[in-house]
Amino acid sequence: MSEILTKSRARNVFYGGSIFFVVVFGVLTAQSHSHITQTATAGMELTDEVRLGKHVWEKNSCINCHSLHGEGAYFAPEVGNVMTRWGVIDDPESAYEILDGWMMSQPSGIEGRRQMPHFELTEEEMRGLAEFLRWADQTDTQNWPPNDAG
Repeated sequence: MSEILTKSRARNVFYGGSIFFVVVFGVLTAQSHSHITQTATAGMELTDEVRLGKHVWEKNSCINCHSLHGEGAYFAPEVGNVMTRWGVIDDPESAYEILDGWMMSQPSGIEGRRQMPHFELTEEEMRGLAEFLRWADQTDTQNWPPNDAG
């Protein structure tokens, strides 16, 4: 004999199913949080200098021309691994000097040529930007984006 789904049985199925899926969601959320906190992607501490560099990056809208780990515009080179390409990933002073020299040597005012604007950055801001790029370079992006260009 087939049983009829009564109003109370339907309510019990609804509440029971809802509770079951809320518990499953909670367990999966806890497992994801545990996995993420155990596999941190940052290879370098987030210092005040790195924060300043990120502020400089955002204030000057660098992402409007450059990409960082594949995000941003493709008008200018990818800078997510620029410190590795320049060979200064482990040397903050050299990273600053090369970045400062590179930015100062960029031509401007030449018609019909892609060019980097000349920013009036202080030494502190330039050091912060170099540290931000070193920090970004040490982030584990699981080899994305693929970029071997020099």
